[in-house]
Amino acid sequence: MTRRSFLAIAASASALAQDVKAAERIPYGKSAQQFGNIFLPRGAGPHPAVLFIHGGFWRNSVGVAQAAPSCAALASAGAAVWSIEYRRLGDPGADWAALSDDIVRGAQHLTPVASRYNLDLKRVIVVGHSAGGQLALWLAAQQAIDLRGVVALAAISDLRRAYALQLDGGVVGELLGGSPDRVPQRYAAASPMELLPIPVPQRVLHGTADGVVPFEMSQRFAKASKNAKLIALAGAGHLDPIDPRSKVWPTVRKSILDWEF
Repeated sequence: MTRRSFLAIAASASALAQDVKAAERIPYGKSAQQFGNIFLPRGAGPHPAVLFIHGGFWRNSVGVAQAAPSCAALASAGAAVWSIEYRRLGDPGADWAALSDDIVRGAQHLTPVASRYNLDLKRVIVVGHSAGGQLALWLAAQQAIDLRGVVALAAISDLRRAYALQLDGGVVGELLGGSPDRVPQRYAAASPMELLPIPVPQRVLHGTADGVVPFEMSQRFAKASKNAKLIALAGAGHLDPIDPRSKVWPTVRKSILDWEF
């Protein structure tokens, strides 16, 4: 799939979010990209919490709005969702160091958010889609916050493999500043495949018809991980796992909420 085709389907997914409103937008830093959207379920709580990390090949052409329909659907099902934005390629000063720092800071800001909205910090999972799946798995490996589990949706879980496939025109090389041969230490520090074993349980969901990130990447990651379950989404494409209208959404929702309730 070409980048133009990917952007077209990403724009379609973002259009679905136009009428979806978060309860509040909350900054976790001074940069314009350092904020999160909180989606709240009904009731007083305490609510289980989902930390949601959107994808988009780490580029600023896709933003947090793409995740809004998924976040709203999960909130309707009873979970509070903290959906974070972060500096991405194309933003001022954005590189892997800045991007990964934002992920940790945004995740840790869940603590004051939890105090404000009565969230249960003993029932937190992280969900990430595509590049956000890489970030979710990476965050779990850092053990920066307490997590019950990780749900990785169509995740770019092996950065060396992603570089070899030249996904999105070689974006991994842009993100990490070179090839695996040139900067192997950066791949070792950022790639979930090289961070195994990850102590937090993982559920790896991937569409078998994904034309953006190949299904085999999740197959290989789940086989290498001692703590992961692969859930194949038959016939699903790249954006189906984050589309509440898709046939696979009930499976995705169940995989997330099983850990919450």
